[in-house]
Amino acid sequence: MASEIITGKAFVLGDDIDTDQIIPAEYLAYNPSDPEERKYFGMYAMVGVPETKCGLPKGGMKFVPEGEFKTEYTVVIGGKNFGCGSSREHAPLAIAEAGARVVVAEFYARIFFRNCVNGGYLLPCETTQRLIEEISTGDEVEVDIDNAKLTNKTNGKTYELKPLGDVKPIVDAGGVFDYARQTGMLGKKE
Repeated sequence: MASEIITGKAFVLGDDIDTDQIIPAEYLAYNPSDPEERKYFGMYAMVGVPETKCGLPKGGMKFVPEGEFKTEYTVVIGGKNFGCGSSREHAPLAIAEAGARVVVAEFYARIFFRNCVNGGYLLPCETTQRLIEEISTGDEVEVDIDNAKLTNKTNGKTYELKPLGDVKPIVDAGGVFDYARQTGMLGKKE
């Protein structure tokens, strides 16, 4: 079986990116089960991240351009304690709805990690290296999920990631309930 490889531009953030920065509370009024409203989670993803925690020049580009629903960044690189704060599952949903497919951080708030997996939104990869000092926003990167490595194609450096283990099939299935249905743990959806 071929390895899953995710390529694209990186969006680099700092430490302690919390769920209110990822998707501020004022945007939680949208209904994630309504496709016409769900896209707004992508539009407002990362609007609360202060410039001091963002790897962009002051006044630089945003994660999602003004008035758009999708980002040009496929991979989010974070520091320590990514997704801290509240338990809102809308945070990984917002990042995924914007078009990112994977977040790579030094470590996560556990509830954010579980929300990524349980909702089937994002692959939450962990690294033992401080990638926010090695990778810049806009760098072309390649994340080899099955072989647990990230390559910065802009400078040619490769970094080890921690294996995802049992969480990857759950994300691939679309979340914990879809995984349970697909594996026969739950009955078919009516």
